[in-house]
Amino acid sequence: MIEKKGINEEIELLPKLTAKMEAGNLIISGPKGDAKKYFLNPLIQIDIKEKKIFLTSKRFTKREKKLLGTFRAHIKNLMKGATEGHEYKLKICSSHFPMSVTLDKDVLTVKNFFGGKHPIKLNIKKDVEVKINGSDILVTSCSKELAGQVAADIESLTRITNKDRRIFQDGIYIIEKDGKTIR
Repeated sequence: MIEKKGINEEIELLPKLTAKMEAGNLIISGPKGDAKKYFLNPLIQIDIKEKKIFLTSKRFTKREKKLLGTFRAHIKNLMKGATEGHEYKLKICSSHFPMSVTLDKDVLTVKNFFGGKHPIKLNIKKDVEVKINGSDILVTSCSKELAGQVAADIESLTRITNKDRRIFQDGIYIIEKDGKTIR
């Protein structure tokens, strides 16, 4: 019987980035800000030495290999967020009623959606920046999860039920997810 002893993997930090661990949170600091994620798992240990992040596991099973791949992907997202940031684009579509979308500090307000009398409001999460340019909304953040959640919250504000979506296309829709265009 052949026995394999553990998995070791190293991820080199990009230039201008620093990393540290605090109570299970991996914090990567860069030009765009700090990106952090909770990484406490008893099966995998994370160490930071000389601009490198080391992922180690004592066991060599499919489960640990999958966890290492997940951790690696999250760390790459953290590095991208700290250097470039994550960006989601939304499109405002109003064909039946002239809908207006405004941003006042951390509150996004949608007025006259489908002829509604009451405005719909959404509190924007901290560490997320929202900009409105005409009929486009741009959501940016260092955290991919936060940017995606705010974009999904904005899109769900104008969800239409009991109508044919091919005809009633009014609403706000995600058209680009962190660099990937949606058809």
